[in-house]
Amino acid sequence: MTGLSSERRSGATKALILLLAINLSNYIDRYVLAAVEPNIRAAFFAADDPNAMAMTGMLAPAFLVTYMLAAPALGWLADRFSRWWIIGICAVIWSLATAASGLAGTFATLFITRVFVGIGEGGYGPAAPTILADYFSPEARARVMAVFCAAIPVGSALGYVIGGVVSAQFGWRWAFYAVALPGLILAALCFLQTDPRAPGGTREQRRRAGKEDYLILLRTRSFLFNCGAQTAMTFALGGLAFWMPAYLIFRNQSPSLATPLFGGITVVAGLMSTLAGGFLADRLQKRFGGSYFMVSGIGMLLAFPLFIATIYTPFPMAWVTLFAAIFFVFLNTGPSNAALANVAAPRVRATAFAVNILVIHLLGDAISPPLLGLVAGRWNMNAAFFVVSLAMLVSGVVWLAGMKFLKEDTAVVTASSAHP
Repeated sequence: MTGLSSERRSGATKALILLLAINLSNYIDRYVLAAVEPNIRAAFFAADDPNAMAMTGMLAPAFLVTYMLAAPALGWLADRFSRWWIIGICAVIWSLATAASGLAGTFATLFITRVFVGIGEGGYGPAAPTILADYFSPEARARVMAVFCAAIPVGSALGYVIGGVVSAQFGWRWAFYAVALPGLILAALCFLQTDPRAPGGTREQRRRAGKEDYLILLRTRSFLFNCGAQTAMTFALGGLAFWMPAYLIFRNQSPSLATPLFGGITVVAGLMSTLAGGFLADRLQKRFGGSYFMVSGIGMLLAFPLFIATIYTPFPMAWVTLFAAIFFVFLNTGPSNAALANVAAPRVRATAFAVNILVIHLLGDAISPPLLGLVAGRWNMNAAFFVVSLAMLVSGVVWLAGMKFLKEDTAVVTASSAHP
């Protein structure tokens, strides 16, 4: 935040804290579903139904399909109107839909509530990172995005922990009720915020995007490589997150102990890694112009053999290899999102994040839970998780292949923003 006025510095800090808190609520809402999936399956399907896992696996794409389809439209609006109002309205929608998930009397009703959770979160994904990108310089964005994205492992893990603990004590429906209220409180705070680009934004930020701006974005090679790598990573992480409780049962681990333990591992390993990845990428940027992709790619390549080892290592030793694999998987979170912001002009930045959301979920975790459920149902959970490990390998290779384009693409956007 060097060079910012005290008022703007204060606004940047408040924005980061509030957006971090909302992101935390966001991921808790998402992953509480995975924690109670075995309970939902038992409630709505017969124990011997071979298609039960594939059906409950469809609850993930019910959210993700609407999330990724809503994101481009809401991202387009975020490039034109107050992003805080868009975030606030969307947070209200997804929080109410989460509470409604607990009221569902049929599987079809539960499916519909997850659709509305996706619509609500579709406005947050494109708008929130662009507010931070307006406040912080390109040189600090990996660190800032790492702090913001620290909510991913922490919120995901808290979703597991809250879902596991609350469902064990009160039933799976109360897990959804418990996580809905914080989102409503945070949504109300959004309506009190001021968008940094109006009236204080630059001419470049206020200028409306045209057709050529979007075509330039789609021709930006580092943007395309980033989307490709994040797609493979999202496929792996989405499948891993959704099916981990079932996988632990398959490996003869007690769900009441193993699911919260996995949540704790995700919090510690994911938080450490997310923060380390952002700070490391920023530190290396002066020496390597493609450091954001380098850190991301190497992390995934190291996660690949460690996850393979987890599949074939007996417990409790498997917890050690799983911890290491999760650590390296999350190294990319800050750098890869900062790279998205750095290679997109401010006037199309929300749209860039929206397009990224559409692509990585359409080809990533929208299809991995049902696909892995199908593999697990026909073979076993080890076979399904072997597919997850291959996606990690692909992700790492694609990021490293895109390194050579990142420095040039970032410089072009930086120059155009400095001279609107």
